Amino acid sequence: MTDQSPQPVSGGFDMNKATIISLLYIASFVVGITGLVGVILAFVWKGEVAGTWEESHLEFHIRTFVIGLIGSVIGIILSVVLIGIPILIALAIWVLIRSILALLKAQKHEPIADAKTWLV
Repeated sequence: MTDQSPQPVSGGFDMNKATIISLLYIASFVVGITGLVGVILAFVWKGEVAGTWEESHLEFHIRTFVIGLIGSVIGIILSVVLIGIPILIALAIWVLIRSILALLKAQKHEPIADAKTWLV
């Protein structure tokens, strides 16, 4: 893999593609639509980052969105019998943790070791 992105300035915040998507996912807790924007950008940018450290991040973010969407649908359906509420809370925490950990790795320009993992 080659790293074509400039390294962040010491103490600076690097707004690379992986960082932008992580921030959009985190912002989706306040502004719901940003998660959808994030996954669309991940699909659009996936071809541009092939072979770089960001490729694993975009795959990781797409997987996070898909699992989160499926989990949300299940949680909403099960909310009728009240078991869905803890599922939705756990899912929100899971998405937040994955997004924050991915953000931290993106700032260091580190790839996600296994984009198919359940955590990081």
